[in-house]
Formats: sequence, structure tokens, C-alpha cells
Amino acid sequence: MKLTFTILGSGSSLGVPRIDGDFGKCNPKNKKNFRTRCSALLEAKNFNLLIDTSPDVRDQFLKNKIKNLDCVFYTHQHADQTHGINDLRFFYLKNNYQIPVFANKSTSKYLLNSFRYCFKSTSNFYPPIMKLKKLKKKHSFLNNKINLRSFEVSHGSINSICYTINNKLAYASDVSFIHKKHYPNINNLKYLVIDCLREEPHPSHYNLEKILNLIEEINSGLKSKPIQFSNYKDKNYQRVVAEGKFNFKKQIYLYSLNENGKPGYDVVTPFLTSKNNYLLINRGWIEKRDKDKEYINFFNKQKTIGILKKNQKPNIFKHKND
Repeated sequence: MKLTFTILGSGSSLGVPRIDGDFGKCNPKNKKNFRTRCSALLEAKNFNLLIDTSPDVRDQFLKNKIKNLDCVFYTHQHADQTHGINDLRFFYLKNNYQIPVFANKSTSKYLLNSFRYCFKSTSNFYPPIMKLKKLKKKHSFLNNKINLRSFEVSHGSINSICYTINNKLAYASDVSFIHKKHYPNINNLKYLVIDCLREEPHPSHYNLEKILNLIEEINSGLKSKPIQFSNYKDKNYQRVVAEGKFNFKKQIYLYSLNENGKPGYDVVTPFLTSKNNYLLINRGWIEKRDKDKEYINFFNKQKTIGILKKNQKPNIFKHKND
């Protein structure tokens, strides 16, 4: 099945040019420097998924000849991501069903406060055009042919959402920091569409230097050839290989929910290397019913390859036992 991802807009919050015609440092002779606010479209046959409703979404749909819409996903609650929402009323009138809208808690609250008429009945003449739904870590469409995953990134003083699609593309329109625990989510992708506001630093957005450093860190660590654990040089998120034995008697079960909200455990097992060093290895998630089952503990002696995370120093937010 063919999937098409279209960047409908990639401009800053005021667009390029700004309302007074100012292009800033952008060259007006370059057509690519006419930039509308951020929205993106994931398209399959008879299926359109929109990410964000920028104030320019009407013109974006007209320019790209988008005739229908199935659902909307939001990255965050800022005006340049949300204030085109009213223009989607047509699709409710055309299809006679409420458009599903997926957003995290803070964005949902903002949408309900600012555009309540879109989601709640406020008049006998204007029924709600959308249905607000909880954003999960994973959503699937078209019989699992489209898998959309989400995780939070920092965007100045708030959190924004980064979306990955079928483990091939990541989209983070507004981001100032990605925690290293999420690096595996954006590793080994074919495309990375990510915020880069300008060359100078900015408190709410990556600048060019930080983006280049991020790419270098990901490529040098997660994509590198595994090195022997004994040769490890205090480098975070380095791929390593180690030989030794699992200690299943000391195994830890960390309660967690999987991507679909089902309760279970992350299984963390001590691993004694042939050099008598201990590693804690996260062996993955299991259902609650599988806890303490013998068949999850196998191959006591083996070689293991993984991504090594350095120990973190305790602070006021981190307990000594973490």
C-alpha cells in the first residue's frame, strides 16, 4: 500500500513572509521561502490523516487538492497548530459524521476551552463537528497497515508530540529537546522531519547547531557497530556486546502499560558478564499472567547485544534506588 506524507506548511508561528510582508533573513526570490504554518498530511488510498490544523490549513488543502479528511492528530496546543480548526467544518457537513480528533491531555483541555462548539453542543443550529479522543502511544489504521506512534518531547515550557509512522518517518514540528531515552524511537528511520527554527539559539526550538549535534549523536551511538562491553568508554547510548549469564533469581518486574494500555511488566534481569561486571538488561514487556512463568527464562548463558545507558547520578527528582 502506497503512503504519502506531505508537509503542508513548515513556517514559523507568524509565517513567511509575516503579515507586513517582511521575509526576515529569507530570500523572497526563492519560492520555497513562502512558508505557511505547520501542518502535515498522511495519505493512503481513501484515507487522509491530518497532523495539526494551522491557521493556513484552508489554503493548504486547496493548494494540495485534498478533498476529504478522516481524522486529526495534534502535536500541541499553540495557536499556530490549532487555530485553523473551524475550516474543517465542511468535512462534517460533507460526510455527516464527527471527525475524530486525537490529542494529549493539555491540548485537549485547550481545544475544549477555546473551540468548545466544535466538540460540544452549544446551539440547536450548530451540532458538534468533532469527537475528542485520548492520544495513546500507538494508533493503528487500515488493518494495521498504518501504525502511528507518539512520544513527548520538550517544546520550551510545554511538551509537544513527536509522531513516528510505520517505523520509517518521524515528525516533530516543534521541539527544543528530545530525551535520550527516546533516541531509539528516531533511530533507523528513513526520514526525520524535525524543527530547526534558525541558526541562533532559541528557548523553545532547536537551532541548526543543536540539530546537527543531535543527528551526529544518534548516528555515532545507535547506528554504530557494537563494541565489547569491556571496551566501553563512558559513552551514553553506545551499542555494546557482552557474554555472560543471566541471574533469573534477582529478576525485577516493573509494572507498566503496553502501547495499547494493557497492564503488564517490563522484565529487567541482571546479567553477569564474563569479566564479572553486572549489567541490568531490559528484556521487554510481558503480560501480567506471564509473570514468574518458567518459559520466559531461557538461554541462561549467552551473548547479548544492546544499547547501553550510563548510570544516572541521584538528584532531587531521582531516588537513590532508581
